[in-house]
Amino acid sequence: MITPLTQNITPNREPPDLKQYAQAGGYQGLQRAIKTLTPQEVLQEVKESNLRGRGGAGFPTGKKWSFVPMGDDAPRPKYLVANADEMEPGTFKDRLLMEGDPHQLLEGMILASYAIQAEVAYIFLRAEYRLAAQRLKKAIAEAYEMNYLGKNLLGSAFSLELHLHTSAGRYICGEETALLNALEGKRAIPRAKPPYPQVSGLWGQPTVVNNVETLCNVPHIIARGAAWYQNLSRSEDGGTKFYGASGRVKHPGAWELPMGTPIREILEEHAGGMKDGFQLRGLLPGGASTDFLTEEHLDVPMDYDSVQSAGSRLGTGTMIILDDRTCPVGMLCNLEHFFAQESCGWCTPCRDGLPWVEKILLGIEQGQGQPEDLDYLTMHTRLLGPGHTFCAHAPGAMEPLQSALKYFRADFEQHIHHQRCPFK
Repeated sequence: MITPLTQNITPNREPPDLKQYAQAGGYQGLQRAIKTLTPQEVLQEVKESNLRGRGGAGFPTGKKWSFVPMGDDAPRPKYLVANADEMEPGTFKDRLLMEGDPHQLLEGMILASYAIQAEVAYIFLRAEYRLAAQRLKKAIAEAYEMNYLGKNLLGSAFSLELHLHTSAGRYICGEETALLNALEGKRAIPRAKPPYPQVSGLWGQPTVVNNVETLCNVPHIIARGAAWYQNLSRSEDGGTKFYGASGRVKHPGAWELPMGTPIREILEEHAGGMKDGFQLRGLLPGGASTDFLTEEHLDVPMDYDSVQSAGSRLGTGTMIILDDRTCPVGMLCNLEHFFAQESCGWCTPCRDGLPWVEKILLGIEQGQGQPEDLDYLTMHTRLLGPGHTFCAHAPGAMEPLQSALKYFRADFEQHIHHQRCPFK
């Protein structure tokens, strides 16, 4: 199995420095791009690879880059931002990539910046990722020393300044326009779209925001070609994917596997199956803000279109497992508490609706639920759904709730009928 993203990562060992990274084939993609490819040719290679965003939305990366104005009359400066504010519950893939191989991210950012002709790049890093920050700072210094960053990269006319920015710590900064507001020193609230960041982003200038895992794929595409990258996949989506599993499985963790690997294979062969004495009831396939899937979906390939056809989203590809001894109502109560706490407060449905959802769920879990509570929860899944809020925060919070009401409704009804949590 070919694993380009993790080929240099060894658990419990220091990441490769620049020299070691280069000896393993690192910066070959950058050398090729700077010396033999135009920015448009780099963009086209990424388009043909069918790389889709790994942060959750799955938007085609090359297409996203293509919206940036190019040419001599394009606005200057342009910016590239790596979204490393990984705060989705159950998600830890980007941390492993940054801690384990920071130069891979830097090379991906340099190539992306070259493709859109950005002069300045930022890594917007989650505040708690202190080890990643240390290793990124070291890698950035090494890259400047070897002229992979700075003025006239590798003797070319292209220049790039790269900065590490540590977040103050809010989940809403995962939304790209709220991230840009925070990077400007403003309140982290989402912006209206259009205009989209590719046209008017950071300080009103053309900006591309990409996820860490997305950018880490770019060096391998440019070094080895789009066709090679597509052949790594088991689906129409190109490349490999960092999949993960947390919960009561025997070997929780993350693994780089071909895009489109079935859920069953990930859980049974890589996560080791359920712990002894526990059975699978459901899973959130892409972090907390995705719809539940159940045992009937175990053979669904983990790619964007297949998971969507099954009624959920691939999201980050890191699964949260629900077992038969965990109360689904209690699990939902915990998730909705997080989403209510992390609302930026900018729009009324999210600011006021999510705390109400949490209050209803808490009442049901504590034995105070009423039959009409299920109708109120169902109403919220509609009123806080897509098209009713300023960004995707509340709609994402409704995905586990609406699917839990579908698959685990009997558990809600038992709580209400017996006026207690049957799992306690």
